Amino acid sequence: MIKINNTQQEFGKVEAQSRIVFVIDKNLEALDDKVILEELDFKEISFVQSSRTLYVNLDKLTAEHLAEASAKAIRAMRGMKYENVKVQMLGGAKEHYATILGILCGFYQFLQYKSQKQTITLHEVLVCGVDEEVVQKALILAESINLVRDLVNTIPNDATPAYLAQIAQEESQKVGLTCKVLDTQAIKAEKMEALLAVSRASAHEPKVIHLTYKHPNAQKRLVFVGKGLTYDSGGLSLKPADYMVTMKADKSGGCAVLGILSAIARLGLPLEVHGIIGAVENMIGGNAYKPDDVLFSREGKSIEVRNTDAEGRLVLADCLSYAQDLNPDYLIDLATLTGACVVGLGEYTTGIMGYNKELKAQMEECASRSGELANQLHFNHHLKGLIDSKIADICNVSSSRYGGAITAGMFLGAFIREKYQDVWLHLDIAGPAFVEKEWGINPYGASGAGVRACVEFAIKQGE
Repeated sequence: MIKINNTQQEFGKVEAQSRIVFVIDKNLEALDDKVILEELDFKEISFVQSSRTLYVNLDKLTAEHLAEASAKAIRAMRGMKYENVKVQMLGGAKEHYATILGILCGFYQFLQYKSQKQTITLHEVLVCGVDEEVVQKALILAESINLVRDLVNTIPNDATPAYLAQIAQEESQKVGLTCKVLDTQAIKAEKMEALLAVSRASAHEPKVIHLTYKHPNAQKRLVFVGKGLTYDSGGLSLKPADYMVTMKADKSGGCAVLGILSAIARLGLPLEVHGIIGAVENMIGGNAYKPDDVLFSREGKSIEVRNTDAEGRLVLADCLSYAQDLNPDYLIDLATLTGACVVGLGEYTTGIMGYNKELKAQMEECASRSGELANQLHFNHHLKGLIDSKIADICNVSSSRYGGAITAGMFLGAFIREKYQDVWLHLDIAGPAFVEKEWGINPYGASGAGVRACVEFAIKQGE
């Protein structure tokens, strides 16, 4: 990650090899390079060689626009031969935070499998007059987001359930979490039969990873649950070839939980926080679970299987059951659960579901404040009958092709005990978790979706 050097000197007095200057709504009047920029027909981004300045346009002076402009600027500077760059800081603490986060997240590249890696000269960014707490928060969030990106981008022949457990243990030692890993025997003892069915045909043993952070003055207990499908072939309901590509990203929810816990621990929030990750691979084989099977979940509900590609909700059902035994004040799950959510909200937006209107609105506001896009999807009692089963308590897929994101959320809701229904939220991150083009502060591939929103939610609970 590129180094951030925070100085209290004025921007004009800071010595640097190059600089980044923001232009608000293409207003060039006060700029040193006004004439040159007019000649260049400046619209969005231009580099003026004579002053070694990269000018980046802002449609509006907001935190969101600054984050995106900063990411765009640092990507452009990454290809140049300067060792450092100073960045003009606009606005107050909120805008400063967004600018630094945009720089740190925009600089990210995943090059692990490239035999020839690009040589990057730029290694230092100078920012001026920023509160040190703002810098530290941005660094912590960016490092957690980039950890998640690395894990999600890691290919399935490397990133097995055991690998996720290993990384979780290593990260826990670094940041002061405790990490308990349940193997197959321990999972059987917990009666997580739905999760075990999904993993049955894989050569890789499933893992349930339980992370814990406890502040001595904890005010509330939060539990985050993540879908950690290290690869999803669809099982016997095999995915078409084109849809199987990028399924390394089906572990995004579980990876996000690790990033969330890591950030919370490093921020030292006055909370008790648990993270439960269901790390499983869904494959085919002679012992694979089948359409027409009936599975018995940890909660005691029976599940009719009509599609083995609706496996994430089976893993989450058992993990949510385990999580409720921790008596949470808030219970939040994150999952790349449905293509229907992507159809409904687009690639960049998380779907928020649950029973409590005020809690859903609070999460939407936290997501917006953090810089993530999220919209509520409301449960509709008319859809509930679509997941009824004639031979079991519930069916793992809807009888209709419509409203699939909501019926998947309602399926999970069926495993939430009445005591916890008002404190549970389901976040479907299928859209933003992995996108095959740059957008906002995010690169090609994994984005680290959910980390910023959930950490912001945790900060609010610790206030």
